[in-house]
Amino acid sequence: MKAGFVNIFGKPNAGKSTLLNALMGEKMAIVSHKVQTTRHRIKAILTHKDYQIIFSDTPGIIEPKYKLHQKMMQAVKGSLEDADVALLIADAREDVQESHAIFSTLRLKAPAILILNKSDAIKDSALLQNAKSFFEAQPYCKEVIIISALKKLGIDELLVRILSYLPEGHPFYEGDDLSDMPTKFFVSELIREKIFQLYQEELPYHATVLIQEFKEKISLVKIGADIIVHRETQKGIILGEAGKMIKQLGTLARKDIEEFLGRKVFLELFVKVRPKWRDNEIHLREYGY
Repeated sequence: MKAGFVNIFGKPNAGKSTLLNALMGEKMAIVSHKVQTTRHRIKAILTHKDYQIIFSDTPGIIEPKYKLHQKMMQAVKGSLEDADVALLIADAREDVQESHAIFSTLRLKAPAILILNKSDAIKDSALLQNAKSFFEAQPYCKEVIIISALKKLGIDELLVRILSYLPEGHPFYEGDDLSDMPTKFFVSELIREKIFQLYQEELPYHATVLIQEFKEKISLVKIGADIIVHRETQKGIILGEAGKMIKQLGTLARKDIEEFLGRKVFLELFVKVRPKWRDNEIHLREYGY
C-alpha cells in the first residue's frame, strides 16, 4: 500500500487548517479568520484499504518574536525533516512574491505540490493562470493544483496527485484512530477556537487553554479548563460584565465539544493570569508547547 507523511506549509491564514479538514472530511484543526490560530503540529491519519496518509497541519511561517513563536517554528522545522510529500499552500488572491519568499527559503527534502487556495474568491481566471505559471517555473515546485479548501473544490484531484508521490510501505498506525493527539488536546483547541471567535484585537494571541480535569462519568463527561492570559485586564475582558462573556464562551465551546465527543458535557471554565507566559519556558512546557 501507499504510506507516508504529507505535511502542509504556508503563510499564516493561507488555509492550511481548512485544507487539512477538507482532506480528512473531519474537523481536525481549529479555524479562524485571524492569523496564527494554529500553534501546534497537528497530525491527522487518513486510512484507506490502499493507502495511509499522515497529514500534518503546521503553524504559519513567521519571524519569531517570543519563545512561543520559536516553539511554533520548531514544529515547522520538524515537519520539513520527515515529510514524504510537502504541500505548499498559497492564498491565490495574494501577491505570489509573498509566498515565494517563504517557499524559496525552505529546505525541502520531499517533492512539493504547490496549492493555490481560495480560488472561489477570484473572478478573473487570468490571475489564477498567471499565478499557476509563476509557481510552475520555480525549482521547489513539482506541480500546481488550484483548489478551494473551504468549498472542497479540487480536493479529490489533489488527493490523487499526493498518492502519486507517496512511497509504498506498511501503515504507520493500526486501527481507525484519526490522530495521535490525545482527546484533551482537541478539547482545549475547541475552547481556544471560541476565544478567537469571540474576542477582538490581540487578546486571543495572549491566551491559551489548559485542561485540568477530564472525567468520563456514566451520564456525561466533566471537563475543567483554565484559560491563561497575561494581565488582569485581559482576565476582565474574558469574563465580561457580570460573567456574560465567559458564559457565552462556555456555551459555544460545550456544544462543539459535545459534537466532537458524541456525549453530553459539563464544562467549567476558569481564568488564570500568568504574566509573560509566552516567554516562560516552564509555563510553555506546562501548557503543552
